[in-house]
Formats: sequence, structure tokens, C-alpha cells
Amino acid sequence: MLRKAFFSCVALSVCMSFAMFGAASPQAPAKLTAAQIVEKNISAKGGLEAWRAVQTISFSGKMDAGGKSKTQLPFVLEKKRPRKTRVELVFANDTAVQVYDGVNGWKLRPFLGRRDVEPYTPQELQSAAFESDLDGPLVDYAAKGNKVELEGVEKVEGNNAYKLKLTLKGGQVQHIWVDAQTFLDVKVEGTPRRMDGKMRPVWIYLRDYKDVNGLMLPYVMETEVQGNRETHKMVIERVVVNPKLEDSLFTKPSAQPQTQAKSK
Repeated sequence: MLRKAFFSCVALSVCMSFAMFGAASPQAPAKLTAAQIVEKNISAKGGLEAWRAVQTISFSGKMDAGGKSKTQLPFVLEKKRPRKTRVELVFANDTAVQVYDGVNGWKLRPFLGRRDVEPYTPQELQSAAFESDLDGPLVDYAAKGNKVELEGVEKVEGNNAYKLKLTLKGGQVQHIWVDAQTFLDVKVEGTPRRMDGKMRPVWIYLRDYKDVNGLMLPYVMETEVQGNRETHKMVIERVVVNPKLEDSLFTKPSAQPQTQAKSK
């Protein structure tokens, strides 16, 4: 559950952007095309050129561990173009690591008693490829081979939002809800999860947008699985744009012996 909750929240980092602008007006949203909505969305998030200038980005904060204890775990998420991702999650004085180099992925999960490095499963590789885009699927969507369609307007947490259907180059489909007033992403469809023998829809809500070097990024992301009362929240505490991240960070990690388990 820890791994699944974490990756669902990181998927959201695929669409990271933000800004808190107050309640939406009760008037009907303007009649816009999907392309116009995306253009306004990119502008609200800082602009196309600003996002193109981002080569690396680092997020750190805490996320819910799940269960009755309501424990929050420290994490660091680092991303580098073109599609590299590294996640470190501290749990019980051990550090779990997940790395995706754009093609292959590895995981080290000492909190499950697994101190050997394991390769990603085919499903995890598919999810990682889906989620690893640094600036999200809407930025330069046409150049990336993605297709965007407008499916209508729906209420998201009481405000009107445009529901966009995004078809990625590989054929995967994802829905993104863009606030009709702020034009920021407020809800994203996550990777479905199996629960009680059924695949359940997953939604990620994006809140508390803040300006970081001219980019609007959400500092709170809450993941909800259909049929599960418990949600998982990720809270960002610090963002660094264009930090120096060596390529070696995104290669296969080393196994972690019991005696060398580290803590932060």
C-alpha cells in the first residue's frame, strides 16, 4: 500500500503546476475549445517558455503512510529530462528507493524486508512511463504526440472545471480537470488500483498552488480510490527548480544491507 500510494501521488508530479485564486464565479464557463483551454492552462502555470527552461526539479515533503496510525513519511522526488525519476521514502529508519531512467526501473523496499534491488514489473514500467514527464502531458502536448479533447464541464470541489480527455502517444487515456476560473489543474485521473478483486478508479486532487520561480505548483495532492474511505495526502514542503542532479542518481541503486540502513 505504501508503494502504491506513493506512486499515485507521484503520478500527479507528472502534472505539477499551481496557484490558489479563490472561489469560482457562479456564471457559466466560457465556451472554449480544448486547445484554448490548454493554452490558458499553460499560461496559468507559468508559461510555455518557463516550463521549457526547466531541466531538473526536486520536491521534498511528507506523505500519509496509511493505516490507523496516521503517520506521515518524509520523501524526496527528483526529476530530470527527458524522463528520469528518483524517489526516496523514509520509513522505520530505512530508506526505500524507486528509480526510473526513462526505460528501466528499479525498487529497493527494506520496509518490506526486501534489501535486494528488484526490477519494475511490466505494470510498474507502464505507470512510470505514463507519469515520468517532467512538465506534465499538457505542456507541448502536440509535439509529444498527445491528443486533447474537451468532454464537458463538471463540478470539482464545488467549482466548475473543464474535463479534458488526454490520449497519449502510446494510446493511454487520462482525464484532467482544469478549473474554469484559474485554469489550473484541480483533478487528475490516476492509475487504477485493484481492490477487493476489482480495478478501481483513482483521482488525485491538486490544491494550495504557490509560485516557485514563476511556475505555479500544487503543494497539496490528495489521492482518492473509489470505494475506499481513506485518502492519502502528499504535502510539499520545498521545491527546487533546476538543481544539479547527476545522471548517476537515476541508475540502478545498490542493495541495502541490514547494517547499513540509513535514516534521515
